[in-house]
Amino acid sequence: MIANFSDLLEISVSQDQPQRLLMLFANADGGSSNPKKQRKQQHGAISPVMCVDKLPEEIESFKALVAEADNISKEWNFIIIAGLSGENGAAPTTEDADPYLNQMANGLKMGEDLSRYLIFDRDENPIVMQ
Repeated sequence: MIANFSDLLEISVSQDQPQRLLMLFANADGGSSNPKKQRKQQHGAISPVMCVDKLPEEIESFKALVAEADNISKEWNFIIIAGLSGENGAAPTTEDADPYLNQMANGLKMGEDLSRYLIFDRDENPIVMQ
């Protein structure tokens, strides 16, 4: 079970085939600003901000990833993550990752189910979205 980002990195490098991590940084808008209306379930719109793909070995830590992302844009609340497996001992390339990143961004825009992805907030808390 993956409880934090470090677990994700460890599991990624221990797979039979090399992995590339696909990360969609997204911003959540909306929801209630009235504390009396806020409950465990919050509603609002989530929109893609930027995408990146990296080999697990290229990521020093969650904190370093956040700092790198913030250098590009601070307008994000969540990182939505998927893994892409390589073949024959070779890791997928950035070109291999592009259509999957586009699919992730388009799926987010269309309101598709996000349960197949790992999602972390800026503080590395795992998030469940339905």
